[in-house]
Amino acid sequence: MTPVLTVIGSGTLVPSGERSSACHLLEAGEHNLLLDLGPGAVHGMARHGKPWWRVTHVVFTHYHTDHLADLPHLLFALKWAAPSPRSLPLHVLGPPGLRNRVAALRTAFGDFIVDPGFRVDYREVDRAGSWERAGDGAPSLRFLPVPHTGSSVAVRVAAGDRSLGYTGDTGPDPALGPFFRGVDLLVSECGQPDPPPSPSHLSPSSVAAMARNARPHTLVLTHLYPPLDCASAPRLVREAGYDGVVVCARDGQRFVLEGSGTRY
Repeated sequence: MTPVLTVIGSGTLVPSGERSSACHLLEAGEHNLLLDLGPGAVHGMARHGKPWWRVTHVVFTHYHTDHLADLPHLLFALKWAAPSPRSLPLHVLGPPGLRNRVAALRTAFGDFIVDPGFRVDYREVDRAGSWERAGDGAPSLRFLPVPHTGSSVAVRVAAGDRSLGYTGDTGPDPALGPFFRGVDLLVSECGQPDPPPSPSHLSPSSVAAMARNARPHTLVLTHLYPPLDCASAPRLVREAGYDGVVVCARDGQRFVLEGSGTRY
């Protein structure tokens, strides 16, 4: 099993013709895990040739619309548009507040949110806890509270002997570097320029500080708000003192987590 991460959405809440909102697909054997599920993600999976009907896990880092809004679309598509009736359960995990959002979505859209014809396991996780299913080979998850909203988390995923880190949306926090230390791939938001106008997103200097501590094999920048873009952000992270491999994510880009490192 060689895990592969595909960037489904590298954008933000700002409408774009090239970038959907936040969503990243990790394929690890029979398990297909989505990290966030922003608007356009389901169509994005189809556009990039990914089997959206085989998603087994959805993990939310927080509940802003640009990270959550395609959950009803995924469930509706799995109920009515999948190539064959689904029998596998869908595991949906998120920090505290998930149950309230599910109840509100059910009121807004209907009972298929909780009963789409197959089992949906909604699970609120401890913001400083972990999640794994013994015996089925699914990736295991660890969570870290981060400063963005009152319930935001970062996620560290272990798939066999490979590891992936995903910041979600976060402000600077000294705990981020140790939490992600040694991951094969670190997907980090870089939402604002230096000097940062607010404490709720990372900037090139704070991404560089985190990455110097974490030392991932490959650092991937995503969720860039203007004026940052893919032409400037990697350069600014390097100028801020990070000397490792750093690239800017684009929708459809694949990262293969091999034993010798990350290939993209």
